Amino acid sequence: MPLAWKSKPEAEAQIESELAEYFKALGHPIRMRIFRMLIDRESCICGDLVDALPLAQSTVSQHLKVMKNAGLIQGTVDGPRRCYGVDPRAIERLHRYVSAL
Repeated sequence: MPLAWKSKPEAEAQIESELAEYFKALGHPIRMRIFRMLIDRESCICGDLVDALPLAQSTVSQHLKVMKNAGLIQGTVDGPRRCYGVDPRAIERLHRYVSAL
C-alpha cells in the first residue's frame, strides 16, 4: 500500500521525523554495513559483528545503540550475549517512505 503524503500535517510531520531518524542512523557507512549484515543474517550476536568488522567491540555496540534507538533494529539479551536483528516493521516503513518520495 503506497504511503499517502497528503495526510494531516501532524501525520506528515511524524512521518518526516521518523524517516529523518532512519536516514540519520544509516548515515554512517559502518552502520549501513551492519544493517546490511543483519538483513542478510536475519539475526546476529554482537560478537559476530565485531569479528566481521575492523572495529572495537565498544564501537560496534555504540553503532548498534544508535540503530536500535532509531527503531531500525531490535536486540535481545541471552546471558552475556546480545543478539540483534532488523525490525521487520522498520524495513516495511523504510520501503514505503522511500517509495513515496
